[in-house]
Amino acid sequence: MSETSGPSRGTALGPRYRSAALRALGEQEFDLLVVGGGVVGAGAALDAVSRGLSVALVEARDLAAGTSSRSSKLIHGGLRYLEQFDFRLVREALKERGLLVSRLAPHLVRPVSFLYPLRHRVWERFYIGAGITLYDTLAGKYGLRRHRQLTLRRTLEKAPALRRDALVGSIEYYDAQVDDARFTMMVAKTAAQYGAVVTTRTPVIGFLRDGDRVAGARVRDLESGEEIEVRARAVVNATGVWTEELQRMAGVAVARTPAEQVSVRASKGVHLVVPRERIRLDTGLILRTEKSVLFVIPWGPHWIVGTTDTAWDLDKAEPAATHADVDYILDHVNAVLNTPLTRDDIEGVYVGLRPLIGQSGANTVKLSREHAVTRPVPGLVIVAGGKYTTYRVMAQDAVDAAVEELGHPVPASVTERVPIIGADGFEAVRNNRRRLAERAGIPVSRVEHLLGRYGSRVEELIQILEAAPGLGDPIPGAEGYLKVEAVYAATHEGALHLEDVMVRRTRIFIEERDHGLAASQEIAELLTPVLGWDADTVKREIADYRQHVQADEAAQREEDDAAANAVRLRGLTSSEAMS
Repeated sequence: MSETSGPSRGTALGPRYRSAALRALGEQEFDLLVVGGGVVGAGAALDAVSRGLSVALVEARDLAAGTSSRSSKLIHGGLRYLEQFDFRLVREALKERGLLVSRLAPHLVRPVSFLYPLRHRVWERFYIGAGITLYDTLAGKYGLRRHRQLTLRRTLEKAPALRRDALVGSIEYYDAQVDDARFTMMVAKTAAQYGAVVTTRTPVIGFLRDGDRVAGARVRDLESGEEIEVRARAVVNATGVWTEELQRMAGVAVARTPAEQVSVRASKGVHLVVPRERIRLDTGLILRTEKSVLFVIPWGPHWIVGTTDTAWDLDKAEPAATHADVDYILDHVNAVLNTPLTRDDIEGVYVGLRPLIGQSGANTVKLSREHAVTRPVPGLVIVAGGKYTTYRVMAQDAVDAAVEELGHPVPASVTERVPIIGADGFEAVRNNRRRLAERAGIPVSRVEHLLGRYGSRVEELIQILEAAPGLGDPIPGAEGYLKVEAVYAATHEGALHLEDVMVRRTRIFIEERDHGLAASQEIAELLTPVLGWDADTVKREIADYRQHVQADEAAQREEDDAAANAVRLRGLTSSEAMS
């Protein structure tokens, strides 16, 4: 269970790495400081460090703690943007989808088929068919399998869960999916592999100034309370829905001139997780509603069903789903299912906030998913908006803008050709899965599970299992994961708290009906020797996680956003008071 002794050696983001990284923050001056550990911030750190720049990445909570762990888990071009004639955005996203599936992260991003049910026999098949033909065409050489027109009979063979009277046929097309939190963490690990200094639980509490120029930031280590001044020649604000808060902290007012009246607005997207056996489909499903696009997305032994699209201006750290949100999703998916879903079928609920670029008062459904990069004051670059699929392009554009602050030539972006950790040699390692299983003393099916989460880095977990074979057993109460994965989350993936493991390094929080409470003791004990916890810390971590679960469940019983937000915040506040 070895881990690196310094922030520029290896990629084991364990406790010793973190100690060395915190020292480096205070001792070095960096070319670029990236604020925000979501996928865009992690992507910016990787883009910059792979150009030869010295880079630090600081995150207020955990990697992907916000939007980047709560998306629809899709890597897609965005069919609905064709109706808005935004062909450039769709083409750009489809190229990124192709790069991720084929070159950058084939271990994490996988093609998935979807059915688009048709309700009208002639005009809709022609209209939707033409749109999806254009979708396939815009992908060009980066395309996946081309779409197919299906009759009603063939549709019901692939989707026996659908009501015969709800459709006249369908179109099958392809996009891709990803575990968003896992991908974000591995992008950050890749940046660390090339020399970036990456720290979590280090929120920015102020910015350093050199005259009018932003020259770095003050951060606080939430684990120790220590404050650190981080000097940097340029700073990138990649904080998503928190963009304006950081902008104000830097002393930059939100633009008010007619030409620059652009702000970041949060749109709430709610998703349900239900058992795979409850919906008899051999493919994913996409439905149009009056307010949003509704997906039924395969997710291991589960389905993800969502999403909503409503404005949110309350707590951004922990947005809440309401009773009405859940009803909205159930009502719309049940309109096409033979056997309706009920609340008893729901295993988990999660909520994400989309950072949309738009004007105050605009309907969030109509706001653009395109991104913006601005330099409001010397030394500060802001990147905002966009969608998960195009994170790499957003990161490249942000670093391009930051490079102009440095005053010397810097190589162009190379991230189109830099695979994410675990992609190198993935196919060769996968072909050797039986040998790996023999070495580790575990079934081949468990090795295949690990390959789908760690890619070629599965070798590191196999080495741990060779030294401690008992870690190859499933976690009691969360049998979809192995004990070694909890250990590895702390030794190699930067997990500092029980919640990090339950919610983001694994997806136990949304996949288990009890949200992993039955597994929490076992997982806390696995983390204890790595993170140096004592018995009181274990109790506090479990109590904090239990309160997190209870606050989330209580919010879902409320009918409106304000009430749900208040209930959730009260629950989290009482947890902090007890700890």
